[in-house]
Amino acid sequence: MQDIPLEQVKQYLSELQDRICQAIEQVDGRARFREDPWTRPDGGGGRTRVLRDGAVFEQAGIGFSHVHGSNLPPTASERRPELAGRSFQAMGVSLVFHPRNPYVPTTHANVRFFIAEKPGKAPIWWFGGGFDLTPYYGFVEDAVHWHRCAEQACAPFGADLYPRFKRWCDQYFYLPHRGEHRGIGGIFFDDFDEGGFERAFAFMRSVGDAFLPAYLPIVERRRGMPYGERERQFQLYRRGRYVEFNLLYDRGTRFGLQSGGRAESILMSLPPLVRWEYDWQPEPGSPEAALYSEFLQPRDWLQSG
Repeated sequence: MQDIPLEQVKQYLSELQDRICQAIEQVDGRARFREDPWTRPDGGGGRTRVLRDGAVFEQAGIGFSHVHGSNLPPTASERRPELAGRSFQAMGVSLVFHPRNPYVPTTHANVRFFIAEKPGKAPIWWFGGGFDLTPYYGFVEDAVHWHRCAEQACAPFGADLYPRFKRWCDQYFYLPHRGEHRGIGGIFFDDFDEGGFERAFAFMRSVGDAFLPAYLPIVERRRGMPYGERERQFQLYRRGRYVEFNLLYDRGTRFGLQSGGRAESILMSLPPLVRWEYDWQPEPGSPEAALYSEFLQPRDWLQSG
């Protein structure tokens, strides 16, 4: 029976959180992450880190968690009935960064590992994760860079992975009730165990390591762009879509809440300020309209540069 090195996975994830926090603090230059360790009554815990009121980031949240238990929540067992009756462990790093400047996009990333075990049976395990970008004002240069980094993270593991996981990302980060995609996508994968543990673990690390090179150059290009009240109000309006997706559709949010996770840590992805406006429509020909027509439609960004 395969011996899964859980401590190696946990160490990588913990160090990834440290590395990303250090980089974001350096970029922001003013604020620091507050760390909030927590434990879960049914088993396990984590450490939530939140940066607030920074020079660049209005709020940046990144959490590491390692939870375990004897009974899986419905969101897990309904998709995989073979998991019923097994104990489980789930560990991962998840982040959402909400910048202050509307020209700097919001971003989300996570990498995670799941294993379900039962005495006398082989463990069932997989990796998941990805990263996606949600601009308020779109720039082709940024979208091309983002997707090139995603493609480069996938390339060592097969030419088919990037197009497959890009398509999955486009399909996943979609709001059916709005008929809108959340942003320009990226890559998203789940239930990944292809090629055995070592290969799958290496792929997850490649995705985790690609996040900072993908995001930070965009932040540096856009952080100093001047903006006014119009841009700010549009940013707050579009943040509403982020809230709608996370509360209605996000699989990780549902798993965390149903498995008894800490609500404050799970919901740190929500922006600190947001607005809704009844039946708002962008002015034709405006930069706001261009977001909908040019950037919220899935396209082959690698052919756009």
